[in-house]
Amino acid sequence: MRSSALLLIPDAIDRFGSRVRAVLGDRWNDPTPCTEWAVRDLVNHMVFEHLWAPHVVAGETLEQVGDRYDGDVVGSDPVGAWERAASRSRPAWAGADPSATVHLSFADAPLSMYADQMLLDLTVHQWDLARGSGQDESLDPEAVELALAYARDNVDRFAGVGIVDPPIPCTSDDPTVQLLALLGRDASIGFTRVHGA
Repeated sequence: MRSSALLLIPDAIDRFGSRVRAVLGDRWNDPTPCTEWAVRDLVNHMVFEHLWAPHVVAGETLEQVGDRYDGDVVGSDPVGAWERAASRSRPAWAGADPSATVHLSFADAPLSMYADQMLLDLTVHQWDLARGSGQDESLDPEAVELALAYARDNVDRFAGVGIVDPPIPCTSDDPTVQLLALLGRDASIGFTRVHGA
């Protein structure tokens, strides 16, 4: 049986893509909840992830992929770069073997674990992109439910490798707010636009 995360990834790719296409031309340098990244940087990160994904899903090793996607992968056309990456990633996920083992940076792992990670990434960064570029911040409830379960199970590991900010206190019953708080994001805090940056 295919994992639930695996089933949800193609639609999550589409939802993220809709946010990328809706970024207004003067918002690419605006800040996002990812403190190191402006909107363009965040999209660059996601393009990188989804250029890699077909290789990982196919069972290739990090050494086989090499450094071909290092650096700036969006150039002067972030939307086009995302569309090209998504056009490879989406069918790779849709046709993936759920029983496969993949070679990740930290270990060999079941494809289902990689799917959990990628669904979390797509879901939370969809919110980051929406918040940074002034778009609709609503998220798919099913994707949030699965991402929240994965985040709860792995929040201590996240802290150990420093890939997200520490969790912040949360008293909300809203699963989206809980997910964001676990990953160091406060849904109540806005951003000031950086004009001309």
